[in-house]
Amino acid sequence: MEAVKIVASNRKARHEYFLLDTFEAGIALKGSEIKSIRAGQMSLAEAFIEITGKEAWLVDAHIAPYEQAARMNHEPRRPRRLLLHKSEILRLWDQVRQKGLTIVPVQVYLKQGRAKIEIALAKGKKLYDKRADLAKKDAEREIQRSYRSRDY
Repeated sequence: MEAVKIVASNRKARHEYFLLDTFEAGIALKGSEIKSIRAGQMSLAEAFIEITGKEAWLVDAHIAPYEQAARMNHEPRRPRRLLLHKSEILRLWDQVRQKGLTIVPVQVYLKQGRAKIEIALAKGKKLYDKRADLAKKDAEREIQRSYRSRDY
């Protein structure tokens, strides 16, 4: 069994979008960036994926500067190249261009010592979809509460 340590997750992604298809990609990082990620100093709050030419980029992900790197440190919000196969990048680009979907980062994790990112093809939710999801979640919570109150 593989040990996977989740470093950062985009909790809003599941609330704001219907996640249709997920991909695992590597991230091209500098030395101080991977050290900072291993310390859990990363945020995907405003991050998004951009495809330019035949490359995919992670834009606006914040990786905190690594204190011990001093002057050899990295820019916290620099664009980082995603390591995907050309066929995967072309498939993502076609879906975004033709169907009006978007690509969102879902979570970053460490797998066998390497930083990986899970990205998803997503379709934006309407306000009524979000309300329906919240209502369903509240109903399930109430059911669980009623079960717990009966278990004396």
